[in-house]
Amino acid sequence: MQKFALMMIALACLPNAARADSADAITKNKLTTTDGRVLYQTLCQGCHMADARGAEGVAHFPSLSENPKLASGSYPAYVVANGFGGMPWFADKLSDNQIAAIVNYVRTHFGNHYTDVLKPSDVAKVRPSAESIKPIFD
Repeated sequence: MQKFALMMIALACLPNAARADSADAITKNKLTTTDGRVLYQTLCQGCHMADARGAEGVAHFPSLSENPKLASGSYPAYVVANGFGGMPWFADKLSDNQIAAIVNYVRTHFGNHYTDVLKPSDVAKVRPSAESIKPIFD
């Protein structure tokens, strides 16, 4: 019991704790690639799985495979930028080009066949304002 208490104190003292509603729990540094496949593999497949079929267990990670909610590119762009439910937001980690690349990749793979292309300018329309993505604590 004493070891458990010491471990909990040590964990509480770790620097740079991630906010539960941010992408910091996944990636601390901004990525520079605009390759949708690489971005998906780096940021998304840990929860949505390599085949994009999602997962159930302690949490619910929805399937992106053959998903009709991806018919409009604006919806997944909004979710990636702003987060939704238990999904963290990536607006402070990814550029409009990167978000568009991820969304376009998912919308054209995993049994999805949406042919219209989401543009970075479309992502900018759903991106949260700079004031709303500032850290709560400095």
